Amino acid sequence: MSQRALVIVPTYNERENLPPLAAHILKLPVPVDLLVVDDNSPDGTGKLADELAAKHPSIHVLHRAEKNGLGRAYIAGFKWALARDYEFIMEMDGDFSHNPDDIPKFLAAAEGADLVIGSRYCNGIRVINWPLNRLVLSLGAAKYVRVITGLPLSDPTGGFKCFRRATLQSLDLDAVQSNGYSFQIEMSHKIWRQGLRIAEVPIIFTDRFQGNSKMSKGIVKEALFMVWRLWFQNGLRRSPRKKS
Repeated sequence: MSQRALVIVPTYNERENLPPLAAHILKLPVPVDLLVVDDNSPDGTGKLADELAAKHPSIHVLHRAEKNGLGRAYIAGFKWALARDYEFIMEMDGDFSHNPDDIPKFLAAAEGADLVIGSRYCNGIRVINWPLNRLVLSLGAAKYVRVITGLPLSDPTGGFKCFRRATLQSLDLDAVQSNGYSFQIEMSHKIWRQGLRIAEVPIIFTDRFQGNSKMSKGIVKEALFMVWRLWFQNGLRRSPRKKS
């Protein structure tokens, strides 16, 4: 694969996870750059990221002044990537819930798709270390999204993704409104309703063993209302405006 690929990892207090994650990505059989988007982590994650970047030319750091949401962190990362001519731009959590060994599989699938989504529920449930209430919430959210919007994804809230450059360029990134986990739904829906090609690849999701989850009641509430907004934006359709 000759085109450049970038993995964006947003961080907030991920000091324990970042060094082993970066080392893992550097050892992959395909060349991939890493962009750490740090939200001024109190635990010094940003400083540690700078030290890693100084040692490895394929590691980059984008510092943000404050913690103001997953969505804003990814939008900043997308703009950074587009300004530097990356062809494949990936999202990945910084806590090893997403397995870096899956990255080559995403890049291969992206050769024939505009967006590739890692699915925890494609051909069965593959989630490790999650309490039952989180699993039920996630599965319920997936069905909720499908019923209201028609978005035909088994895992619309998943955050392990690979976008082609042209796919992100087709969107008005400044118009993306959501910021929590509904950010994943909104991005996928905007892409799907254009008639672009979305592929799902099965992944095993392992919940974090270190650090704290970012889930909150506010994030859930945002997602509940965002889904209806997306349906209205699509003219009350449950299908794309254009055929892929």
